[in-house]
Amino acid sequence: MDLDQKLPQTERGRQTRAALLAAAREVFARDGYLTATTTTIAKAAGVANGSFYTHFADKYEIFVALFQEVQEEMLHPGIHDARLDHSDPVAVIEEATRAYLEYYRDNAALLRVFEQVTGIDERFLELRLLRARAFEERNVRGIRRLQRDGVADPALDPELTAAALSSMVSRHAYLTFALGLRPDVDFESLVSTLTTLWVNALRVRPAGDQRTVLDQAAARLRAALADVERLRDAT
Repeated sequence: MDLDQKLPQTERGRQTRAALLAAAREVFARDGYLTATTTTIAKAAGVANGSFYTHFADKYEIFVALFQEVQEEMLHPGIHDARLDHSDPVAVIEEATRAYLEYYRDNAALLRVFEQVTGIDERFLELRLLRARAFEERNVRGIRRLQRDGVADPALDPELTAAALSSMVSRHAYLTFALGLRPDVDFESLVSTLTTLWVNALRVRPAGDQRTVLDQAAARLRAALADVERLRDAT
């Protein structure tokens, strides 16, 4: 399904589509997928029912469009770069964890519906798997960067590690916020605990740690030697 081909060309059309998506977000979160109807969504958006079908073929298509919108928001959360010390990997991991958990907490009802539809629709399951890989690939790149910088365990398989740690955080968020397993959990304790598990799993050391400084110097030296080898082979 290529939804990009159906994006409206006029400002009015874009506004109507945005209103439908905003209404769908509210209706699906409140009513669930099976109970929600296109008529209910159109009414919540303040548009005629016929306008819905100008933009979306059916309920499933707007559900997928909403899912893609939410996944983009989760993949690129509002991390506050201004207050981050990017030389401290622990701080970066903590801020990314906090942003993910905040989003999940604030959108738990809708994210629970995504989980439900995954179990009943093979098309949506395939889409979920594609998006899950996108999340993992981002984390794989982050782990590899930490390994190159000499601050994470170089023996770890980045792909397997990213899959395990990503699943840990996402499943914990689902159980805590979508299912309400721990309704009284302290949010900051949750952020701190999951951050610590990430950091310990990667064997990341805080910025300024003497061993970290030595490992970073060794990593730069290995990279320089590799460059020398490539230049020698090219001549």
